Amino acid sequence: MKLFEGHSFHIPVLGLGYSIDSPINVAPYGISSVMSLVDDTLIESMREFYCKKFDLPFDAISKKVEDFRAKRISSYLNVVEEIVNKKVADLKNTAGDELEKYMAMLPYSSSVKAKFDLAGKGKQAAEDFTKWVQAKLPVGSIDVNIMTKLDQAHQKDGVDLPIEHNDAHAALRGYAQSNLTSSLVLSAGMSPRLYSYIENFKDFFPDITGKIKKNIILKVSDFRSAFVQGKMLAAKGLWVAEYRIESGVNCGGHAFPTNGVLFGPILEEFKQNRTKLFDTCVEAYKAALTKKELNQPAETPELLVTAQGGVGTMEEHDFILNHYNMDSVGWASPFMLVPEVISIDTETMNLLAEGKEKDYYYSGLSPLGVPFNSIKWASMSKQRMQYAKDGKAGNPCTKGYLRYNTEYTDRPICTSSRQYQTKKLTELGALNLPEADYKKAYDKIIEPECLCVGLGASTIMSKDIEVKPTDKVTVCPGPNLAYFSKISTLKEMVDHIYGRMNLLDKGYRPHMFLKELNMYLDIFKERMDEFQKNMEDMKEKRNLVKFQKNLFDGINYYRELYADKKKDVLEELDKMIGKYPILNKEL
Repeated sequence: MKLFEGHSFHIPVLGLGYSIDSPINVAPYGISSVMSLVDDTLIESMREFYCKKFDLPFDAISKKVEDFRAKRISSYLNVVEEIVNKKVADLKNTAGDELEKYMAMLPYSSSVKAKFDLAGKGKQAAEDFTKWVQAKLPVGSIDVNIMTKLDQAHQKDGVDLPIEHNDAHAALRGYAQSNLTSSLVLSAGMSPRLYSYIENFKDFFPDITGKIKKNIILKVSDFRSAFVQGKMLAAKGLWVAEYRIESGVNCGGHAFPTNGVLFGPILEEFKQNRTKLFDTCVEAYKAALTKKELNQPAETPELLVTAQGGVGTMEEHDFILNHYNMDSVGWASPFMLVPEVISIDTETMNLLAEGKEKDYYYSGLSPLGVPFNSIKWASMSKQRMQYAKDGKAGNPCTKGYLRYNTEYTDRPICTSSRQYQTKKLTELGALNLPEADYKKAYDKIIEPECLCVGLGASTIMSKDIEVKPTDKVTVCPGPNLAYFSKISTLKEMVDHIYGRMNLLDKGYRPHMFLKELNMYLDIFKERMDEFQKNMEDMKEKRNLVKFQKNLFDGINYYRELYADKKKDVLEELDKMIGKYPILNKEL
């Protein structure tokens, strides 16, 4: 069993708003969590809310202010840190129920918990522990997330502004200029120009003592991507302190499926090549710092590797930590049923609690054209379908973070917008397709919905802040949430993670690896069905051959992995594969 100072899990980013204030709720208990930096309007509203709640000064930052996006983000992050520091000070100074709660939630493998238990066995030990708490009690990291794809350019007087005013660049600047000592999580793929922009901020480099104030975390789906990006950043003198591996499909929100490479083999590749990754990057990193005439790190840089995506039991949690030598495990979607941790309106939380496996689905809701995990019948989806039924498909585009399509316009527009969907449906109508083909194309056109509003509306509603009647909710749970239904407290969910209680519904729940495999088998079948309509597409044929091979390699890996350990997993694996005869089709 691996030993930890504090907790062995973290809470990844949840939508644009669901985890926007999670650090305020969990960091005082030593739990790290991640906030999204996409929606600066939402961020400004949350800053106003918390300044009023904690009696802090608040001066609104209007969109007329120069560099308002970065300033809004910096100001909110500073407020979050101030509130967390106040809560931690109260926890330390009262040394009552809150400190007891802190200690009670720690895993048995925690060295902090061991100190606490020892403190109860003698006066001197208790005094030493009290001093230790004041000086060194771990606080959860207040981390932030930037989706590198969301780097929309902005204009002034019809002219594109310099690149530093792009959305992701401004968000990065806002974080860099904040007071936080924490980590920046970069997700959704590689962005060389954004990576180069990080070089402008001293907090990402070692200071005079060799310490780095702001670390970099890369969210990745495979080893090759991690290796390429890690080397690229190291060559700039930027150290990637953590590689956060996420399942390509068994996750919340946007999914980035591999070509059939399964989660278990990906974790195995990281396990086997971790030293190679470190040695390659640290050499390039130190050389780059020397070239730039910057301070070297105070000690050998730490490289953490963590995993997330569909974990639902203590057994899975511990297996990821111990078998693959991971440094932490991400638990995201189950926390959507913990209102003490996230910001979610009651109607949506009840929808999630009542949802069953058939209700959670792999959708086309995202205007980015990237698969998106969600649940049926959220209020934004119902509104979207009603708009289309009324002949007014699409939403007004009020925030514009996802404007990427130039099919009909010179300036990008959003595929969930009324402007785009009206043009697309007019074009579809002129094709005179058979009814079944028309219906399939029609449903695909109207499926994208306004994530900019939808992923933030629930947060605003949860704070009893007034929203427009047309502001509805999009929700982005991973399919793993289908097996949870109890609305829980923070302590209850932490106790579930560490096996001290069970929050899973009674009944069948597939192993996390098999759930992901099932999703990839569905994807493979769907792509095969489409390919058989046009078997002259040689590029897709090559991709499917590779996809099929990767699936078989992963299946064989699981057979070997569980050969002497879990016969039930092997039986379930065989049963699952038997439902997909197309898997054995000769390509």
